[in-house]
Amino acid sequence: MIFASQIFLQAFLGLVIVLYALTPTKGRSLLLTLASFVFYGWWRPDFLPLMIFSAVVDFIAGARLHAATSDRHRRAWLFVSLTVNLGLLGWFKYADFAIGAWNDTIGSWTGSHSPLLNLLLPVGISFYTFQSMSYTIDIYRREVVPTRSFIDFLCYVTLFPQLVAGPIVRYRDIADQLRSRRHTLEGFARGAWLFQIGFLKKVLIADSVAPLADASFAVDNPSLLTAWVGITAYAFQIYFDFSGYSDMAIGLGRLFGFEFPANFDQPYRSRSITEFWRRWHMSLSTWLRDYLYVPLGGNRKGEIRTYVNLAITMLLGGLWHGAQWTFVAWGAWQGAWLILERLFGKRALWSSFPAWTQVLFTFIVTLGGWVWFRAASIPKALDHFGGMLGLHGLGLTLPDAANRMATTFLLVAALTVWLAPTAEATLRRPRLLPALTTSVLFLLAVLHLWFQEYTPFLYFQF
Repeated sequence: MIFASQIFLQAFLGLVIVLYALTPTKGRSLLLTLASFVFYGWWRPDFLPLMIFSAVVDFIAGARLHAATSDRHRRAWLFVSLTVNLGLLGWFKYADFAIGAWNDTIGSWTGSHSPLLNLLLPVGISFYTFQSMSYTIDIYRREVVPTRSFIDFLCYVTLFPQLVAGPIVRYRDIADQLRSRRHTLEGFARGAWLFQIGFLKKVLIADSVAPLADASFAVDNPSLLTAWVGITAYAFQIYFDFSGYSDMAIGLGRLFGFEFPANFDQPYRSRSITEFWRRWHMSLSTWLRDYLYVPLGGNRKGEIRTYVNLAITMLLGGLWHGAQWTFVAWGAWQGAWLILERLFGKRALWSSFPAWTQVLFTFIVTLGGWVWFRAASIPKALDHFGGMLGLHGLGLTLPDAANRMATTFLLVAALTVWLAPTAEATLRRPRLLPALTTSVLFLLAVLHLWFQEYTPFLYFQF
């Protein structure tokens, strides 16, 4: 089930809200857990036991780890948690990738090729495994105390608003909220408004500019304008798609008394790649920093080791997004720019330029990264870069899929990215007219769902 669907909007959400209001306080976490089971299992119920198994392992490991009296036993239980979570993630997400890489290298030399397993990736496994792992790691670090309630922990792992695409919420951030939540009419209204804003980002902007990106990357040897328009459209598509989902997730959380951390902070207004990663997918960025970069040594073991740690973190961050060499290349691109900026004191090469040019140059470098991220293969990415350099002609050549409406929304997206306030900033200073406008547009967007094809969120595939 997805948020931008009629079944979710017209049946599931309203029913859950009513049942939640009628349920005694002590039973609300159980209700949300059961509702999350329905939400997650709507597409493939056979993947639900996998998520529950991961939660059971981490709940037991967390309790045992906390009760252990020796460091050896504590490390053993942490090892169990990490092995199970990373094992499940590695099997479903990277087994076929590893077999393919083996066939392309060793197999090509020996003439022996292994058949692919063609495993289907469980939706959200990258998110809920990271979220569940952070619980046991924080207990190991003695930063949190494990919960005694399995229902509360299961609610934390499976909570449907942010289950399949984040933001990645850490247990310590909502531990108190799992035990007791404050519900107010104002909080509910702000949550509903934030959900509507996120919905508009997804349905009206992200889905509207998508044809430009799809058409551009479907063209062989794209021309200069075709390549630049296409990658710019994709940059806006992925931002409004994912930040829209995050706004909806945070808004839904507020409907039920939860406060989730923000996940985006106007990333395309950044003046350096370092700043960009403080603003883009912040829950993943901080997760990688705290649970990968810092344990590797961070910047505490000398300059060269710092660069190595940055490179490893970004390469693995790229691979986390998908089992393709293009994602590895994207991680390498991001890591290279972060290392380069660190060489200049965490400043961009253009830091002495006027502010608007710093934003422009950072955006252009970001577009280069998105080429690797969007392209179906390394050769296709290189072909697109060739188009951006004008190697395949200059004119704009796109099929009918890239129509005038998509071009219009490309302009709307640009104005929103660089001029409009964030959704959270809008909520801090609510006004009647913007709220009414948002509600009217939301109703129009819901009606629009009837006339468009199914368009899942981009981050569902990661």
